[in-house]
Amino acid sequence: METTPHLERIERDGFTIVENAIDLDFVEQCNDELARLENQYDVTPSKNTFEGERTVRIYNLLVHGSLFEAIPVHPGVLPLVEGVLDSGCLISSLSSIAIDPGETPQPIHADDQLLPLPKPHVPLVCNTMWALTDFTEENGATRIIPGSHRSDHSPDYGKHYDSIPAEMARGSVLVWHGSLWHGGGANKSQDRRVGIAMNYCAGWVRQQENQQLGIPAEIARGFTPRLRELVGYGIYKGLVGHIDKKLPTFLLDQPSAENGVVWDKLPASKES
Repeated sequence: METTPHLERIERDGFTIVENAIDLDFVEQCNDELARLENQYDVTPSKNTFEGERTVRIYNLLVHGSLFEAIPVHPGVLPLVEGVLDSGCLISSLSSIAIDPGETPQPIHADDQLLPLPKPHVPLVCNTMWALTDFTEENGATRIIPGSHRSDHSPDYGKHYDSIPAEMARGSVLVWHGSLWHGGGANKSQDRRVGIAMNYCAGWVRQQENQQLGIPAEIARGFTPRLRELVGYGIYKGLVGHIDKKLPTFLLDQPSAENGVVWDKLPASKES
């Protein structure tokens, strides 16, 4: 995949859509597994204005089976996220969002607006929405405000803003800058709109879902090396996230070189 056009669109408009990014067989497997999990754990809507009163969300998907391990490292999506953030990015949250008929619009918001930094700023968050069904204006496609990621402030929660639907076919992925103003749409159709929110943050920002405490070590041991890094078993710029100057992978019984942090790469001091 050619990343440059997509990265240019994200820089200019705050978002891009990667069409036909996901194999449709995988889409069906995800739909089937999410339905099973919803039934097994009796997942119901949260009943608040942000998460929705007719929206079913399943969080921390990486603990619910190896099927979901392919999502964070997808070769058609992760390079775009790395282009917005950098290769030291982390998984912030991996969850499903199923908007049922009758759901009202989610308030327009920016995913980084709780972070206490003046805007605009360097990218701190880059999020993606995987379409497991068609996303249409009628069934609640994500509403976006192009160019709003360059604003010097975040939206007022609950205020109306003109927006457009990010319509896309099943198997496509919406990728957006964390400062983009957006929100889930109203579902005026008779069908459920299903997506997976695969969210990332910069390696020096705390993750939305606590990956290290939320994912048991015995599950993380089965992850690929890149997925281990993405959930936090690595260090950012040779500094952020180390444990006694070691890579955190030693907690997964993987040998870890000592003295691997940035300070040990500096020239030795000269005695006078």
